[in-house]
Amino acid sequence: MPIYERPVRLLMKDMAHELALQAGQSFTRQQAIDWFAQNYPKIKTGTVHCHLIRLSTNAPTRRHYNAKPEEDDVFFQLDGSHFRLYDPAHDPPPIREAAAGQCGNPPPAGDDIEQRGSAEFAYEADLRNYLSRNLSIIEPGLRLYQEEGITGVEFPVGGRFIDILAVDAKNALVVIELKVSRGYDRVVGQLMRYVAWIQNNQAEQGQRVRGVIVAREISEDLLLACSLLSCVQLFEYELSLKVNPVNPEGST
Repeated sequence: MPIYERPVRLLMKDMAHELALQAGQSFTRQQAIDWFAQNYPKIKTGTVHCHLIRLSTNAPTRRHYNAKPEEDDVFFQLDGSHFRLYDPAHDPPPIREAAAGQCGNPPPAGDDIEQRGSAEFAYEADLRNYLSRNLSIIEPGLRLYQEEGITGVEFPVGGRFIDILAVDAKNALVVIELKVSRGYDRVVGQLMRYVAWIQNNQAEQGQRVRGVIVAREISEDLLLACSLLSCVQLFEYELSLKVNPVNPEGST
């Protein structure tokens, strides 16, 4: 349910109108945040971030946010913090929702994918998409964050993205960081930065925020680094394969 009478996706269009944006004129993410703070203060900063992406035709993450064709084709993202109006005559066609069964694109060249065994997900996106649909295997009652069509898959946090933002059975927000191979101690700083951002920009007053790290293998350094952090849980994943016979028609 929208917090105000009009949903955020439509309030974004009101913002663009009030800013009197002309063709080619850019605006910043901070301008959008300030406009909502002044006119609709109950809308969280994280929600503003998400809807900017949802309405940006060239933002790959919008495919997770149920963007409506044409209705939500409003902005074009210039970089991490600058946007302009979408120009259908000159801009590329809008990115739409991923095709059914599509688990994500291969990582860019140079991504750390060497020496991954057959028991590991090929890409982090595959692990992310699988877990986002099966969060209960991490803990009972865990569900994907959702608000006005925005989901917790690749949730934006100040120019970066959380792999999964979830909500637990006690309504605490859960930041889930994924590593397809080995999880090292350096991931703790990344996770705690995300947890703090969500606490400051997305959580309700008094709402707890905690972190989860899921990796193929948890290193001793990571285990030690988290030993004094009660707000962080560590998990190792395993894969199994089941084969079912399928006989051609007419065979015995």
